[in-house]
Amino acid sequence: MNGSPCVYLDSVADIARRAGDEIMKVYQQDFDVDHKDDGSPLTRADLAAHLLICDALQQLTPELPILSEESREIPWLERRKWKTYWLVDPLDGTKEFVNRNGEFTVNIALVSENRPVLGVVYAPVYEILYTGCEGVGASRTGKDGVTKVITVRHFSGKRPTVVASRSHRGEALEQVIERINAKHGEAEILSMGSSFKLCLVAEGKADLYPRLGLTSEWDTAAAHAVVNAAGGQVIKLTGEDLQYNKKDLLNPWFIVCNAEYDWLPLINDHSA
Repeated sequence: MNGSPCVYLDSVADIARRAGDEIMKVYQQDFDVDHKDDGSPLTRADLAAHLLICDALQQLTPELPILSEESREIPWLERRKWKTYWLVDPLDGTKEFVNRNGEFTVNIALVSENRPVLGVVYAPVYEILYTGCEGVGASRTGKDGVTKVITVRHFSGKRPTVVASRSHRGEALEQVIERINAKHGEAEILSMGSSFKLCLVAEGKADLYPRLGLTSEWDTAAAHAVVNAAGGQVIKLTGEDLQYNKKDLLNPWFIVCNAEYDWLPLINDHSA
């Protein structure tokens, strides 16, 4: 890849929208499914989006490999040689799709040297598009077609807004929220599905998203790029940036926030 990755941003946004259209063809049908298995509407939607995205990315950058949730079997001995590649989740938000709440997304990221440098997150039900790229910044385009620059917000020190998973809550998160409430006043909790959670921090609607549970690299990379481009950070509980193209494709626990306030003592210190 030569030059800035941002030259691909418009093309990738178009690919994400087209993949969203394929998902909506299935989503708008009558179906009854509560798990993902071969032949289910969810699997058909996944596969249709996967095939469209991979075909389009191969045409856009034939020299770059692609790792998708639907092609996760690519062996580490092959992946470890990759310097720059596309990382895709064609349909992020399994439970959101099945529950028909609209909070699922198409995620496409360009990863270079183990970090996401370009990301596109598209929510087809709401027709909301988030984009971010190193050196360009981040934006949100609504259903009305209006595009706005987005940035993370300054934390006032009082009553933070915390994003929590709609589908994956646990005792560790509840304990963190209790510690935050004790120090900063009762937090406002926003429950949301899929990559929307990271994007809420990126667009300044929330101060913090603690993910105290396992995710996969394709779940986070695109929105991670948007957060970075908006001036935020996605960091492990050690304080280091979340890394990509590891041998194990699972992410450790992490938080998403503005870089100016150190949330880690409250996350890590159970006596805080």
